[in-house]
Amino acid sequence: MEFRSPLLQGKLIKRYKRFFADVELDGKIVIAHVPNTGSMKGCSEPGSACLLSRASDPERKLQFTLEAVQVNHQWVGVNTSWPNKLALELFNEKTLPHWKKFDSVQSEVKISDHSRVDLVLWSSQSTSIKKWKKEDFSQKHPVHFVEIKNVTLKEKHTALFPDAVTERGQKHIQELVSLIKRGFTAELLFVVQRTDVEDFEPAKEIDPEYAQLLHAAVKEGLKVTAISFEISKNGLQYHKALKLKAL
Repeated sequence: MEFRSPLLQGKLIKRYKRFFADVELDGKIVIAHVPNTGSMKGCSEPGSACLLSRASDPERKLQFTLEAVQVNHQWVGVNTSWPNKLALELFNEKTLPHWKKFDSVQSEVKISDHSRVDLVLWSSQSTSIKKWKKEDFSQKHPVHFVEIKNVTLKEKHTALFPDAVTERGQKHIQELVSLIKRGFTAELLFVVQRTDVEDFEPAKEIDPEYAQLLHAAVKEGLKVTAISFEISKNGLQYHKALKLKAL
C-alpha cells in the first residue's frame, strides 16, 4: 500500500490526552493527531524519530497525523486505521493461502444490534447474496468472519497483543466464538506494523483475561493469524506470516 505522498520525518516530543502528540518538524513544534487508542507501550518515547502524514484537506484542524515511531532503529506503525485496509489488499492480491477459496468480501458488517465485524469473506459459488446484512447470517450461507487487530508491542522477537487491558477486545473474542458455535468459521487477524519479530502470542502479563479467552477460543475452533508489515516513508508492504506461540 502506497501513501498519497511520502511521510515527513520529525522528532516526537510527547504524546498526551491519547490522541495528540507534539512533534518537532523542520525546527518547529506541530500538533499531530495520534490514531491509536492503545497505550503505545514501548513506542512513544520522547525524543524518538517519527513519521507524519500531512492532511489532504487544508481546512482540517490538525494538519498532521502520527504514522510511525522509530524504536531501536526499527519503524513501528501506530496508525490503527491501516490494518483493515491492508487486510483488504491482502484479500484482493490473494496473499494468504487460506483466503484463496473466497472470492467475495465485505467490510464493517453488522452482526447484531450492537456489534460489527471487520470483514466477511465468502465464495460466490456458495450463495447468491451480493451484500450481507445481519438477517442473512444463517447456516445456509457459509461465511468466514474476520476481526482485525493492530499490534505494536514486542518483547525480544515476539509480537504481543494487547498493550493495555482491552475489554472491547475480550468482547470481540466472545462474539467470534458465538459465531463459531452457530456453525460459521471465524478468525482473528493480528497485523504487526514492524518487521523485527518472528512470532506472536497474547500479552498475558498485561491482560490475562484476554489471553485466557483467546486460548479457549482457539480450542473452540477460532483461527488465529499474525502477519507483519514493513512501514517506510512511502507506504506499507507485506513482510511475512508469524509463528504462533502459546496458543
